[in-house]
Amino acid sequence: MDWDHFRVFLAVARGGQLSAAARRLGVNHTTVARRLDALEAEFGAALFERRPSGCVLTEAGERLIPLAERMEMETRAALAAVSAGETEISGTVRVGAPDGLGNSFLARELGLFAEQHPGITVELVPLPVKFSVSRREADLVVELSRPTTGRLVATRLVDYTLGVYAAEGYVAKHGQPAGLDDLAGHRLVTSIDDYTYSSALDYAATLQVYSKRLYRCAGATSQFEAICAGAGIGVLHDFMALDAAGLVRILPELSFSRTYWLVGHPGATSIAAIAACRRFLVETFRRQRRHFQPLGTAKASSSPKNAEAGRDFQ
Repeated sequence: MDWDHFRVFLAVARGGQLSAAARRLGVNHTTVARRLDALEAEFGAALFERRPSGCVLTEAGERLIPLAERMEMETRAALAAVSAGETEISGTVRVGAPDGLGNSFLARELGLFAEQHPGITVELVPLPVKFSVSRREADLVVELSRPTTGRLVATRLVDYTLGVYAAEGYVAKHGQPAGLDDLAGHRLVTSIDDYTYSSALDYAATLQVYSKRLYRCAGATSQFEAICAGAGIGVLHDFMALDAAGLVRILPELSFSRTYWLVGHPGATSIAAIAACRRFLVETFRRQRRHFQPLGTAKASSSPKNAEAGRDFQ
C-alpha cells in the first residue's frame, strides 16, 4: 500500500474538502483527487461521499481512519528513529491551548523550549476552541477537562484559580460592589454562549444572575483586554490578572477553581520532538504550580448562594 495515498486520505478526512487537503499537503487539487481515486480503487469501496459542500466519510472510510492513523504515527516514529543518532531532536510539534493560557503563559514558555531545541519547529495555536488530537489538529492539547472517549493519554497539569476583577478606572467611576447584590448597577464582561466550548467555562453564570448589563466577548484574552480597559467587571484567571497593572480584585470571597489537562495520542510517545515537548510542559507546570494559584486554595461554587459560603468547586 502506498503511504502517500493514505496521507491524502487523512488530509481529506481532516479538512473535509479536496482543496483544503491540497493546501495542507502542498500539492494541487488534481493530485489529491487522483490519489484518493487510487486508494478507493485499491479497496474497492468509496471512502467519501463527495458533495458540493465537501467530502463526508462513508462507513468504509470511518473504518479506515484508525488504520491510517496508525500508519501515520508509525511513519513519523520511523523518521524520528532514523534521525535519532543526530546531535539534536528535529521535527514539528503543534500545541493547542485555550487562548488565555496560550497567549499569556505558553507563548513565553514554549519560546524557551524552542530555544533549547533549535531543530524543533513549535506551532502554538492559542484559540478559544476545542481541538481534536485524533484528527491531528494538534499533537498536544491543553484541555479544561479529562477526555472520556477515544484512545488518548491525559496528564493532569495543574489546578488554577479565577476571581472577579475590574480596572481601577472603572472602580473610580462606578464604585466597587460590596456584595453580589450590588452588581445590579454594573456592566459585566462575559463570554458568548455560542463560543463557549467547555462546561468548565460556566463561571460567569454566577454573576449574570445579578446583572443584565452585559458586554460579551468570545475568548479569555478579549475579556481580559476589555476588563483592563474599564469596560466592566468580569471573571479572570488569577495568573493573568495579578500580572497586570491597574486591576482590582472585586468580591474576594468569590473564587473558582479549574484544572488544565495535557492530552495527546498514545503513539506520539515514540516521536522524540513530541515527547520532549510533553516532558517540558509537564515539568514547567509543576515548577510553576504556585503561579496558577497565587492566592492559595480556591473557594468556589456553581451557585451564587454556595459561592458566598465559599464551598470548593471543580
